[in-house]
Amino acid sequence: MKRFSIIFLLCLQVLGLQAQFSFHDASCFPLFGKASQMTKTLYDRLPDSLEQISRSTLWHLSLNTAGMALRFRTNSTTVAVKWESRFDYHMSHMTDVGVKGLDLYCLEGGKNWRFVNSARPIGKNNQVTIISNMLPIEREFMLYLPLYDGITSLFIGIDSLSTITVPSVQLPERKKPVVFYGTSILQGGCASRPGMASTNIISRRLNRECINLGFSANAFLDLEIAKVMAEVNAGAFVLDFVPNATVQQMNEEMVEFYKILREKHKNTPIIFIEDPVFTHSCFDQIIAKEVKDKNNTLSSIFHYLKQQGDRNIYLISSKSMLGDDGDATVDGIHFTDVGFMRYVDLVYPFLKRVLNQ
Repeated sequence: MKRFSIIFLLCLQVLGLQAQFSFHDASCFPLFGKASQMTKTLYDRLPDSLEQISRSTLWHLSLNTAGMALRFRTNSTTVAVKWESRFDYHMSHMTDVGVKGLDLYCLEGGKNWRFVNSARPIGKNNQVTIISNMLPIEREFMLYLPLYDGITSLFIGIDSLSTITVPSVQLPERKKPVVFYGTSILQGGCASRPGMASTNIISRRLNRECINLGFSANAFLDLEIAKVMAEVNAGAFVLDFVPNATVQQMNEEMVEFYKILREKHKNTPIIFIEDPVFTHSCFDQIIAKEVKDKNNTLSSIFHYLKQQGDRNIYLISSKSMLGDDGDATVDGIHFTDVGFMRYVDLVYPFLKRVLNQ
């Protein structure tokens, strides 16, 4: 009888804790980082009209939520999340937190974003308390979604007696977002967690919405992607496709890709970024030659476009992108957090200057 009473009391305690916690559908809150709202599900990156048009691999990658973030406001002492991964991916060279986890940031001083904690996934279905024991005051939060997986459902958990609303501070600025197109590196490989992907870091520094159209191993200058980008009233377009595109693809598609953007955006800055000088290229001579050939091709086409009279195109050199210590990548190619910070330190000042013009 005594043992039964103890078990009964423990059960009441558990039920009491559950009763003090409530979950809210994340679809009720603003979602940042989408190029189109005409998507099959809320958390897709490309419009559903491309499902039968795009290459199957490209379409599959568009179901990853790279660069997306939710904004909300709450006075809860605890923030939890409950989500279902679309694919439950796992990769050998990237953390599960980066692949399919979530990152929470808090707005401090009305303009600066501070990392709170991450939600570490355990599988396809997850429920994680990100932070607890906070003072019950109103705070503005941003929740970054997975980089290399998608989600089919997402709920934000708070204390049952607390409130959760849409943000009252309109940051990041949504007018004139920066649209990025690129490869696995741009998508976020291999950031330790979602907030450390380059587009997310740049978004926090600019306090401006950034849209991530990075497609792992598939930035082949597909023209339908240029058409999607052209529909965005962007502040700038950043094109970082060279690590994937071949010399032949650049010669055949780069000018047309550019023209699609320029036709609808006569004066919007278009920024090209060179292929990184990968850390192992000082040893691997084939890689070194490939990087050199691609960057020479990019430079040649860029200067051709410049000679046509376009004063709003720019080329960022990758010479100093990754430093000279060789410690910026996981595998010679994909960036660590150190690599992403160095990339941002190169691109952000340039981008800020162009936007201010």
